[in-house]
Amino acid sequence: MMSVTVTAATCFAAGSYFSRLPRRSSTVALRSDVSTTATRILTELKHECATPLPLLQHVAKTMSDDMRAGLGLGLKPGLPMIPTYVENLPTGNEKGLFYALDLGGTNFRVMRVQLGGKDERVIDTEFDQVSIPQDLMSATSEELFDFIASGLAEFVSKEDGRFHISPGRKREIGFTFSFPVKQTSIDSGILIKWTKGFAVSGTAGRDVVACLNEAMERQGIDMRVSALVNDAVGTLAGAEYWDSDVVAAVILGTGTNACYVEKISAIPKLQGHAFSSGKMIISTEWGAFSNSLPSTEFDREMDAATINPGEQIFEKTISGLYLGEIVRRVLLKMTEEGGLLGKFVPQKLSTPFILG
Repeated sequence: MMSVTVTAATCFAAGSYFSRLPRRSSTVALRSDVSTTATRILTELKHECATPLPLLQHVAKTMSDDMRAGLGLGLKPGLPMIPTYVENLPTGNEKGLFYALDLGGTNFRVMRVQLGGKDERVIDTEFDQVSIPQDLMSATSEELFDFIASGLAEFVSKEDGRFHISPGRKREIGFTFSFPVKQTSIDSGILIKWTKGFAVSGTAGRDVVACLNEAMERQGIDMRVSALVNDAVGTLAGAEYWDSDVVAAVILGTGTNACYVEKISAIPKLQGHAFSSGKMIISTEWGAFSNSLPSTEFDREMDAATINPGEQIFEKTISGLYLGEIVRRVLLKMTEEGGLLGKFVPQKLSTPFILG
């Protein structure tokens, strides 16, 4: 496997854990009138979160081993390491009007861009973002995709003279879908499972591009999905547009993921398939990593309360959807047992996921 894999795993493991924790030189300080119980809880938490170098090295090695296993023939359990069927990244020569739709968390985003090739590059862009209502995160597939398509239709209707489609061409859209899918081509992918708090019914096992196409047809949108990627692949492609030396991309948002450029010769599960470029972008889906990860009682209790207990452990440890909830649980225990916020526990502090 290319050396970038080990490097990414090592750097990310170190960065992830240090980002959660106090530095070694830091001290634990609370108001003098806060009980020793609250102080003890915080001190124990700091100890549980300690990340000595040997632990970081062990986590990094275990992640690298799981990545290699995921590239293999399935003889050993490992990370998903999903082939994206993206062999070639942008060169900067691209011209014309292109749309993008990004569904990756609590919002979906739509964008149009007019590209002018090497000389003009990005001529103009326009962007909109729409929050996904909480109830749609557990609705039916048709309801969710109809909501997305209606937002896309409204955005397309506002296209002005700054943007123009080349004669004889159909509008193209790239679909960034940041959930685990099994891809068999550049423009199709079967949903493996929902993550990041989504529990949409009627989508698992279906081609998500087909779901979007059907919704666009119901909204009267005449557009072709030319590529299906996740946000990590989209980030890598966007960076490659400006810098041909880029080889990896990392997402730290509602969830977390990483992708990188891998040689076909290092992907045993793709042997026997012909790929002209000799390389492919691999989506690691490293949010699912769990081996050797240290955890606190707050991590474990939160995991048990989620809709997918025991899954996406790395993601639940470091990503945006979950960090506020971990903090809330720490504050709640310090308040209930140590009087951190006085004699009474604020009602809101007992509400799961109230801290963003």
